Amino acid sequence: MLRARTRAQLDDVLAQGGGGTHQNRSERDSFAGMYAERLARLWAVENGLCFGRLDLAEEKPLYIGRLGISDDDQRRLLIDWRAPVAQPFYRATPAAPMGVTRRRHLQTRGRRVIGVDDDLFDLDRLSDEDRATLNGEAALLASLGEKRTGRMRDIVATIQAEQDRVIRSDLNGVLVVQGGPGTGKTVVALHRAAYLLYTHRERLARRGVLIIGPNLTFLRYIEQVLPSLGETDVLLSTVGELYPGVTASAAEPDAVAAVKGDARMTQVIARAVQDHQRVPRRPLDIDLGRYTLRLDQRTLEAARSRAIRSRRPHNQARSVFVRHILNALAKQAAKALGRGMLEESDLADLREDLRTEPAVKSALNRLWPYLTPQRLLSGLYGSRERMEYAGLAGPERELLFRAPPRGGRDHWTEADVPLLDEAAELLGDIDPQVLRAAALHAEEELAAARRAEEAARDAELTYAREVLELTGMSDILDAERFAARHRDDDVHLTTAERAAADRAWAYGHIIVDEAQELSAMAWRMLMRRSPNRSMTIVGDIAQTGAAAGASSWKQVLDPYVAGRWREETLTVNYRTPVELMAVAADVLTLVGPSLRAPESVRETGARPWSRRIDGRGDHAELGPIITGEIVEGGRLAVIVPAGRAAELGAAITAAVPGAVAGQGADALEAPVAVLTVAQAKGLEFDAVIVVEPAEILAESRRGAGDLYVALTRATQRLGVLHSGDLPAVLSRCAPL
Repeated sequence: MLRARTRAQLDDVLAQGGGGTHQNRSERDSFAGMYAERLARLWAVENGLCFGRLDLAEEKPLYIGRLGISDDDQRRLLIDWRAPVAQPFYRATPAAPMGVTRRRHLQTRGRRVIGVDDDLFDLDRLSDEDRATLNGEAALLASLGEKRTGRMRDIVATIQAEQDRVIRSDLNGVLVVQGGPGTGKTVVALHRAAYLLYTHRERLARRGVLIIGPNLTFLRYIEQVLPSLGETDVLLSTVGELYPGVTASAAEPDAVAAVKGDARMTQVIARAVQDHQRVPRRPLDIDLGRYTLRLDQRTLEAARSRAIRSRRPHNQARSVFVRHILNALAKQAAKALGRGMLEESDLADLREDLRTEPAVKSALNRLWPYLTPQRLLSGLYGSRERMEYAGLAGPERELLFRAPPRGGRDHWTEADVPLLDEAAELLGDIDPQVLRAAALHAEEELAAARRAEEAARDAELTYAREVLELTGMSDILDAERFAARHRDDDVHLTTAERAAADRAWAYGHIIVDEAQELSAMAWRMLMRRSPNRSMTIVGDIAQTGAAAGASSWKQVLDPYVAGRWREETLTVNYRTPVELMAVAADVLTLVGPSLRAPESVRETGARPWSRRIDGRGDHAELGPIITGEIVEGGRLAVIVPAGRAAELGAAITAAVPGAVAGQGADALEAPVAVLTVAQAKGLEFDAVIVVEPAEILAESRRGAGDLYVALTRATQRLGVLHSGDLPAVLSRCAPL
């Protein structure tokens, strides 16, 4: 009924067409957006719409669901799980019932109830032992026992008290959610996003919510959670996607990423910009045919000094430099032409004449060039001399050196993106007049092409890139946005779409998952996008795998919000069974002797196993072993050392039908996925096989943390395959 009514309202608005005044069109657009968003939510919450009931001592029962629904008389039929009145569904206990006499969990399939689980709060009939344990565990454990689907599910029906406290924490300030494997950090963060959007809708709708994940596979894994909770306009991104117009798809060694992620790169980028502001040591002659003008060192230094004192970004300071140089050249030209002292208006005309001279333009571009972040960074990486001037040591220069790219844009890595962002801050925008002239020419070219033939969108985008490159604007204007200007259907952009296209967008709230992996430069970039410092940071320091990652939250946050961040700890492991967590806890002692693994809530009776294999040859024995562990209707991950991912991935995919190696949607949906530790981070599977754990331990200085991550991805079964001696820390695994 609600969907039909909303659909009719949307159709009525769209049927009004595009005529009328600007105000009429604006109002229609607003109503169309509102009805479309409402309709998307009503469709998104279809599965499991109502999942609980609260029986209250003094009031009528309340039904709890994913969305709030009222009838035509405004009587509440369903309470949104985020509403304050729904809190007892998650927080009531026998000792503190909050007015609840019974909490009922409803399990549904479509619109049919298939199971009921009750928690009773009649204290006179409960023992002390019952009081300590009765908190809806039956519904929780039933959900934990379900097979994995390759997509994260929401936990809206089974949120536990410590999770609910984090979800409903105040919007303002920086909240750190520290928790070991399986404690639900990610899903708690996603439910927190939904809660904040519900509670602070007006405040966050304007600026939006950004969720940062470690890789695209992880984002695909979690992408259905927020729509299932009724939220469809949140931007999910990786660090590598945060710079519009750049595709950070290239790979690089960890050692290179570590150098790029170091906080010292702030000074390196600043020095790289200064390198393009240096003046030549010898006078510069400019031949104009009829006469030659000379720029001596004194004039050049004075112009440079004025530009720097203006405290403008490089591209804006160029106008100060150019003005001083043109003044000096105009006075020389006047003398050369025998005009003597000129009026200011005549001098201004002469300056403009000189500005258009090719030789003068060429000299100005050499002395103080317009720069884009891409050109600055490519020039830095391609010159050992520039890197030396910027302050990089010899070994660092060799790590970062690479030849200038030839065509395409896929040479950027994720570690480059924060450096591009840093450079953009120092360079600033290019003179709007220059942009307008180039953009006008590009638009005329594109319009002519559109009149000549009706091209498909892919062809249009390709042409837009070509036009921008021909006009020298490919590093300044984004082809996607440029081409979109000419499309009639690109009128109504959501907040998330507008934010994704704007490098300087300031978000209302930012959530960072697997936050321990971010480098110092990545944090610097994120903090620019959160000037109000409203953030939720989710991670586990013990699982840090990146060479440039964090060693403590204090190290990460004190440079930005010293003394103004708070930490919540999730202590209960809902994913990993007791038997598997015992093995992982032994490995955790290698990460840090004082670290403690989260406490698991369930046992499966399935002891982790180990098996010796022949590490030489064609790995033929892997096929039958892995096939025997495949979970019917579920997911199995085979986690391999990064250095042998290609070799083992090829062998396993050849031997096991349906197996997929590497990250991506195919790996999530395959019955068997062959992944490295980095690719498996944040994901969960029914069963996991870890291949060559000794090599994972030895692969990096954070090898113990990587092995800890690998061992904690499973919800049911865990196995280990090794060709050499089994590491002593895995002695709890039963040999097969």
